[in-house]
Amino acid sequence: MIKLHDLTPPEGSNRRAKRKARGIGGKGGKTAGRGTKGQRARNTVAVGFEGGQMPLTQRVPKWRGFTNPFRVEYQAINLDTIDSMETDEISPESLLASGLVGKGALVKVLGRGEINRAVTVRAHAFSKSAEDAITAAGGSVQIVAKPWGDRRPAHGSFSQHTNR
Repeated sequence: MIKLHDLTPPEGSNRRAKRKARGIGGKGGKTAGRGTKGQRARNTVAVGFEGGQMPLTQRVPKWRGFTNPFRVEYQAINLDTIDSMETDEISPESLLASGLVGKGALVKVLGRGEINRAVTVRAHAFSKSAEDAITAAGGSVQIVAKPWGDRRPAHGSFSQHTNR
């Protein structure tokens, strides 16, 4: 019967770590594969570090992606969710009261599922398929004005003149 203290790895599978930087004699001695002098010979330097110069990935925006400061995010509500609600008047306020959207969220109605009754739906945006399905069931759609009006939303300290 094998016991835990009898277990050993197969012969030749574990190799000893190479002992670098042990004087000037033998392999891996003296400079230990780091060349001569300079910052990288003396200690470790972060990958991509360019000596305090602005790194290339920060100088060239296309390489690290782009975040649109004016992105508008909607909370999606599908037709099957609207169909399961008991009311005939559906608005962002009623969706908030039922816990389906967050406070201050912009609501977009999407076309997943079916709707079998006439309802009046008020939301900030509708997909084409959702709008067609609601009107085909005898209901109506009303687009709610966005809180910032017809312009793009303000974003923190950015303005149209900010160099982004």
